[in-house]
Amino acid sequence: MIEPTLLLVAKAPVPGLVKTRLAAGVGETAATAVAAAALLDTIEACTLAVGPDRCRLALSGDLAEAVRADEIRTALAGWTLAPQRGDGLGERLANAHAEVSGPVVQIGMDTPQVTPAGLLAVADGLEAADAVLAPAEDGGWWTLALRDPSAATALRDVPMSTPQTYAATRSALEGLGLRVAAGERLRDVDHLADVAPVAAAAPHTRFARVAAEIARVAR
Repeated sequence: MIEPTLLLVAKAPVPGLVKTRLAAGVGETAATAVAAAALLDTIEACTLAVGPDRCRLALSGDLAEAVRADEIRTALAGWTLAPQRGDGLGERLANAHAEVSGPVVQIGMDTPQVTPAGLLAVADGLEAADAVLAPAEDGGWWTLALRDPSAATALRDVPMSTPQTYAATRSALEGLGLRVAAGERLRDVDHLADVAPVAAAAPHTRFARVAAEIARVAR
């Protein structure tokens, strides 16, 4: 049985620094509220999946300035916290993996519909593969599981946030000789058009409550 570390790579939900593409459609305040809710939902899913002692947050930004900071701190009780290191996203991801020992499942904060069972299913894929890469609908990916976290060095030169990111990441991992399995496809939240479908997929989440408020105000 695979017993992974869950590695959450996220930004503190500080106005103006998160969900900038979404903010173009709903405004900075609403976009930050979406980010905070999505982060809290993801923290909860990770904690329920493996327990807080096997959860790690690589954080960009200052949590003291974040929306819902007190809730986030409470939710992170028992977690290991570390700052992100590096310039580009690929480098920051590789560096975050380098601080983990043993199997790892890495996730971001853009898929608040993820469930504890979904995260454990990704980890279970490492029984038969060296890596599990789960695609996002926009051509990126939402989670990466590795038997050996040092393999994340492959991410350093992968162009991130493009429609080809999933394919390029898979190619880079396979270039190391890894057997790569595909995980469940999910939709991540980058634009206003993503909010309603993701909320519908997870109607009982904090994210869905924020999405409902955005829809009410927009009427």
